[in-house]
Amino acid sequence: MFSNRQEYPYGLRTPRNATRGMQSVLQAHIIKQFIFDNKPRDKSVPLEELLKPTEAEQALSLYTAMSDILWNIGEKSKAIVALPGEASHIPHSHVYFQDNVTEKLYFFEFTKLDDLQIFMKRYLPYFTENPGPGTLLYLYSAVLTRGMENMRNDLDAPKGAHLMGPHEEGSLNVITLLLTGRATPYLHNGVVYVGDEDHYAVPQFGILSRGAIGLLVWEGENEAMRSASRMPGSRLKTPATPVWDEGGGDNGDQEGDRKRDDMVSTPLERLIHTKWMDAKITYHGALPASLNF
Repeated sequence: MFSNRQEYPYGLRTPRNATRGMQSVLQAHIIKQFIFDNKPRDKSVPLEELLKPTEAEQALSLYTAMSDILWNIGEKSKAIVALPGEASHIPHSHVYFQDNVTEKLYFFEFTKLDDLQIFMKRYLPYFTENPGPGTLLYLYSAVLTRGMENMRNDLDAPKGAHLMGPHEEGSLNVITLLLTGRATPYLHNGVVYVGDEDHYAVPQFGILSRGAIGLLVWEGENEAMRSASRMPGSRLKTPATPVWDEGGGDNGDQEGDRKRDDMVSTPLERLIHTKWMDAKITYHGALPASLNF
């Protein structure tokens, strides 16, 4: 759902829970549409006007972004959308605990982007109802579109990687799935072979191509200890359009309660410094009450 705050009509509501990472990718795609894809003929239109969509434009941007992400995950050849029905297909038992969504799913496969967009437009309320299972339905759709075997390969499963991580605000693997089409835990460019004198070198598949939207990551006090595979390479830092998603760590709450004039120590500025070391933030208008992620 979009924010009901007049100053942020382009923004999605993003609760501080495991859905936030997914919604941040959607938000990046929506901003890209408003600023770069829907270019007005009049070049003098200011940026702030581009970010004041009507309700119809909000809905258009949302179902278009959702369709584009799934289409990219399906390598631009197919997409699968999961929607719930009324009847349960799996009974409640000691091996399966019903959640009132998963056991009722139907799957719809598309091989044309136009058909996918029409379907997403028609059934958009399933994904925007609040409260509702929209984020879960979209996660299922993304995983099914990618395919279970591909997901296991993406995650480098034999080494213990999982799609869902321990952080409250969501998994970086979900972000890479929606952002790049592959649920890779490795953020470096291309393929890196890793081994030592006692083991054969094995490939780690990172970011294989430069996408339209980038990714910046700051992991708080753990930043200096982060492995090279978790450091975004140039393909994530320099996307085709100047729009970036953020993949914060798990201690943003600890850093968020700062004085408003202490901009240098906010997680937002530290995240930006991972790409532009000397950058400064200047707010026009009222300073946000909270600058943490």
